[in-house]
Amino acid sequence: MDTLPAASGEAAEPLTPAQLRELYSLMVAVRHLDTSAIAWQRQGIIPGYAPELGQEAAQVGSGYAVDTTRDFVFPTYREMGVARTMGVDMVAYMSTHKATWHGGLYDPLESRLAPIQAVVAGSVLHAVGWAHGQTLSAAAGTTAPPGVALTYFGDGASSQGDVHEALNFAAVLKAPVVFFVQNNGWAISVPTERQVAGGSVAARAAGYGVPALQIDGDDVVAVVEATRRAFAHARAGNGPVLIEAMTYRRGPHSTSDDPGRYRSLDEERDAAGADPLERFRQRLLADGIADDAFFAEALAAAKAEEEQIRAGIQALGPRPGTEMFDLVFQETTPALQAQAANWREESEHV
Repeated sequence: MDTLPAASGEAAEPLTPAQLRELYSLMVAVRHLDTSAIAWQRQGIIPGYAPELGQEAAQVGSGYAVDTTRDFVFPTYREMGVARTMGVDMVAYMSTHKATWHGGLYDPLESRLAPIQAVVAGSVLHAVGWAHGQTLSAAAGTTAPPGVALTYFGDGASSQGDVHEALNFAAVLKAPVVFFVQNNGWAISVPTERQVAGGSVAARAAGYGVPALQIDGDDVVAVVEATRRAFAHARAGNGPVLIEAMTYRRGPHSTSDDPGRYRSLDEERDAAGADPLERFRQRLLADGIADDAFFAEALAAAKAEEEQIRAGIQALGPRPGTEMFDLVFQETTPALQAQAANWREESEHV
């Protein structure tokens, strides 16, 4: 499905061999960090994690299209690959998964990545609000060039009312937003065909007058190109675009999920298709863009990075418990004060 008109603005240049190698290195780094994070949870280093095995092409490809000097990304709890591609400090990012800090210890304004959003579909509303702010600022002559909001959600989240409101408002306001849906086949334990009427999230965009692209989310080059097209369309003042990247969630929804309760390993293997990382590796080999020495170097770099991140996460100390009460309201309340006093008496014996 492709209902996006010819992209406005400057056409994106084809990816160079160096950029293709960079994309592969990013995918390897994300794959290795993702599988390591699951092991960290099993080892008790972090209490929970939302894996993204099989979604590396969708995340790296879309994140690669972001201009961090002007755009802003609004993630869910599963966009580690996007954060890594954007250059976010991964120890600061993973601090949320260690339950050290809500939303991450990184600086959202500097990194252009909003705090990690655990509310299903909550990030789409924030993206539309920020994007409308860009439109208002441009109209007032206070910002140039305008930024584009990129917001993520899954096929399961597409059934939330927040997505309807966000798409409707973005279309009415012609807000520069790219809605990026990772359709990984499952809304936790419910397959897409049982919770997305019509079987396509992209098809719903027509009801809001929003152009849509349904793409191969396991082809990192196709994802980069589609996201760049969507950004060009939104940046030119044409309003929002919806991208549905068709991929597959290999493994559990989270480290507390048991996918064996709703699908077998054979079903998972059959439905998952070709591994996006191996698929891209074979493409680079066939085109003579990379060789075995490059692939070995990329893997070694990913392993070294993982060791550094793991050490950084283990070195993170706990946040002061008083922050549970200090950062709730601008002005405290009697009830909150009483709760804080009880907590101090029980935990600090004061």
